[in-house]
Amino acid sequence: MKTEVRLKIDRRVNFADGHAYGTAGAYERLVGTVHYSLDPDDPSNQNVVDLDKAPRNGRGKVEFSGDLDILKPVDLSKGNQRVLYDVNNRGNKTALRAINDAPPEPDPTTYAHGGNGFIMRHGYTLVWSGWQGDLVPVNGLLTADLPEGMENGHRIRGKVRQEFIAEQEGVLSMPLSGAPVIRSYEPLDTDTSRSAFTIREREGDPRQPVDPNQWAYAKAERDGNGGVNVVPSSTECYVKGGFKPGWIYELIYETEGSRIMGLGVVGIRDLISFLKYDERDAEGEPNPLYGHVEKAYTYGQSLSARVIRQFVYDGYNGDPDGRKVFDAVYPHVSGAGRLFANIRFGQVGRYPRQHEEHQWPSEVYPFAYTPVPDKYVDGLDSVLKRPETDPLVMHTHTATEYWQRHASLGHTDPRTGDDLALPENIRIYFISSAQHAGRMPPEAEVIQQAANTMSTGPILRNSVALMDRWASGDGTPPSSMVPRRADGTLVSHGEALESFPKVPGFNVPATTSRLPRYTYGDSFSNGIITEHPPQPIPGQEYGVFVPQVDEDGNDMAGIRGPDLEAPVGTHTGWSLRKAGFSEGELFSLSGSFVPFARTKAEREASGDPRLSLEERYPSHGAYVRAVALAASRQVAQGLLLEEDADRYVEAAMARNPLDPGVALAPLSLGTT
Repeated sequence: MKTEVRLKIDRRVNFADGHAYGTAGAYERLVGTVHYSLDPDDPSNQNVVDLDKAPRNGRGKVEFSGDLDILKPVDLSKGNQRVLYDVNNRGNKTALRAINDAPPEPDPTTYAHGGNGFIMRHGYTLVWSGWQGDLVPVNGLLTADLPEGMENGHRIRGKVRQEFIAEQEGVLSMPLSGAPVIRSYEPLDTDTSRSAFTIREREGDPRQPVDPNQWAYAKAERDGNGGVNVVPSSTECYVKGGFKPGWIYELIYETEGSRIMGLGVVGIRDLISFLKYDERDAEGEPNPLYGHVEKAYTYGQSLSARVIRQFVYDGYNGDPDGRKVFDAVYPHVSGAGRLFANIRFGQVGRYPRQHEEHQWPSEVYPFAYTPVPDKYVDGLDSVLKRPETDPLVMHTHTATEYWQRHASLGHTDPRTGDDLALPENIRIYFISSAQHAGRMPPEAEVIQQAANTMSTGPILRNSVALMDRWASGDGTPPSSMVPRRADGTLVSHGEALESFPKVPGFNVPATTSRLPRYTYGDSFSNGIITEHPPQPIPGQEYGVFVPQVDEDGNDMAGIRGPDLEAPVGTHTGWSLRKAGFSEGELFSLSGSFVPFARTKAEREASGDPRLSLEERYPSHGAYVRAVALAASRQVAQGLLLEEDADRYVEAAMARNPLDPGVALAPLSLGTT
């Protein structure tokens, strides 16, 4: 039985002061709440962990709700009849920033909040909804109100494992959840001797217990006179003397109160199905988009991309009536993982990297979209496995996902490492040498080099255009472009680092983020982790590979934008932690940028093996021509839009890299 959906629109907001976006005209926002009443006995909902423990209303249904925000043409007949559902990332809207190069804004209303207007100029209706059930409703975040599970009339109890890493000096206390906008699981007992609290510098180091007298469940603040005020708190962890920067603290304790996190993703299915197919909601109110949704797409990046992969894997792209929900999906920078949140005591935002949260189980078989046997798990599985409802897949990722998020497993055989054949309903494009998010805030206090701010927006915009033409039957996108084992562009990390230029003062990683298998307890398959901390299974580790680099240290394969075809430096998808912050470990999801020497004399004096700028570009005009040639070539290949080719040329004209007074960095095309 399909879920009953009810919309409550609280306000209509004119967008961009009525600015007309091309033929789509003016836009408006509808802001409110979406309410769901779900049948817990429907087979299409049966994989939601602890759904049988959810409270039921008088009709035997499970109720939950989430924030709703719709940005649409005022006159829907002028739009392109397509919904683009933006899976919010930890409550934050992402599509306008990533695709439109707009500033981050929880409540977009002005013309500036629309960025370059790409989504609106093409007539899309943009939809957001709250799905993440552990967010605190502050700062305009999109949240979901999900029910708690109950056992025999009592809140569910169990153990949780939290991890903390302070990235600056002087941090005295941290939220148990890791962030103030995420709800913390409160300890049943604040006696520290009854919790397990350990510290280690690196993930593989032995855990060293922290003396129970040296920490507390408390919040601490400096009083400005050299003293510290410590107040007991059931949502904070305080360490006397402060957390050691970069070190991994792990806390295991008993708690209660588990929300049924899996319902949030189910709500995405039911909302889009309603907007796409139904004339009226459960109370007879009209669907504000009815008759104007020919195609439905979804975009998500990072955490949100993993939501999309999990959504499809769980079969939610078919609604309870068997109708297709999304015609095409676009996960960006997901790595090889899916969303690991449909568990008891879910912690939605956690994800593994080499140093941070390494043991969090977001990356487990199956990794690929198509069926391939696993090295350690019996049976045959894949992300796509329901041809009648599977969407087209447009997938992009950066170099960071190979080094930190095991992306090679998405297109290689987990048993042998050989390349997989990618079928016609899937496109995977590698954005060469880019970092996870094109313009992440520089972590100057933590990383050894400047962050890699190479723009990814142009490839995202082109990929959206390709996806729409593909789903509409108006054209087939260029073939997938990923590094491959067969041609030597996908190699072990040792081979890549051996090829890396020996740039003075530019250190390289010791290894990638590795992917061993862990045991999480006998109930793990039922969505319950009982082994804290998890233990590695001896002899079971997946092989992961990374892109091979050219003589400049830039990746060889994939879509090499003008920043790489006409480079002014080396761009990587990895960065290293500084001394005092677990030196030499990979830092989260940022990359590095190291400029070339400007002159041959400067290069030779420093011992830099990379050609200098003057050896590459005899003049500013020569540099501009190199950028223009690279951009025009990509337009011809269907990999870049004309408007972004123009932006690249304009950016190159505005910057003379040969001028000693000009700062060297990747070309800046926006905020992505």
